[in-house]
Amino acid sequence: MPNAKFKNYLHLHFLVFIAGFTAILGELITIKAIPLVWYRMIIASILMFIYIKIAKVKLKINLKSILRLSIAGVIIALHWITFFGAIDEANISITLAMFSTGAFFASLIEPIIYKRSIIWYEILFGIIVIAGVFIITQSEIKYLTGIILGISSAFLSSLFAVLNGSFLKQHSATVISFYEFLSGVFFISIYILCFGEGFSMDFFSLSQSDFGYLFILASVCTAYAFIASVYVMKMISPYTVVLSYNLEPIYGIIMALILFPEKEKMSASFYYGAIIIISVVLLNAILKNSRKLKRKPS
Repeated sequence: MPNAKFKNYLHLHFLVFIAGFTAILGELITIKAIPLVWYRMIIASILMFIYIKIAKVKLKINLKSILRLSIAGVIIALHWITFFGAIDEANISITLAMFSTGAFFASLIEPIIYKRSIIWYEILFGIIVIAGVFIITQSEIKYLTGIILGISSAFLSSLFAVLNGSFLKQHSATVISFYEFLSGVFFISIYILCFGEGFSMDFFSLSQSDFGYLFILASVCTAYAFIASVYVMKMISPYTVVLSYNLEPIYGIIMALILFPEKEKMSASFYYGAIIIISVVLLNAILKNSRKLKRKPS
């Protein structure tokens, strides 16, 4: 029988696999990015509300916190819209390779939010990441719109993650996620009513397969993943969690190549660029952990 620690590691990698599988679902779902994210967030909100009632989680927070979480909810909604939009415009491989640049953006955002100095190697890694993106762009210029959307998604994801790190000091992850998802639904709804085609019959006409994939996306890849990741962080060191989640693009690209070989087969230059970006991301996580260990008193 596997021990408790091994089970937690398996659980962590299952969550990373789920994160990578999100992109696969984005390819399988036929509706556009904006309605896709609206459905994802509203279904996840309902499922989280059910969990909150069963677990008797207190939802009451002050107005200032609600406003802060609402801003974060808009950011995560935009992140998901640009993420799935990148898949629509390019493919899974391009999207996940660009999504890997998030670590570079985080190194620029963290010093501003947490008022810390910029670490020298983060700048060096940032330059290398840019070089990797340049290699991919040069070989896959036909996917330029998808590349731009993917990079935008990475920036928004990093901004969201840094902001959420400060929120977790005051509120539980379940409460944070619930308010963020609700505000995301509200934001997208306003956009659809003002700039889209509104909530017509066509908007709510989903195929059976789309509804099934959306439910998996909202339940397993969103509501469950958000709650379970917090549990795992209590059992495994934050470094291991962060390093493991950096494997998401690798898992996702491998799955995409297996499931969609014709659409996902890329040029050699793409893989050179992707390997550069992902290697830098992993090296950054390793160096950050070594710095933390050195700071700890012996």
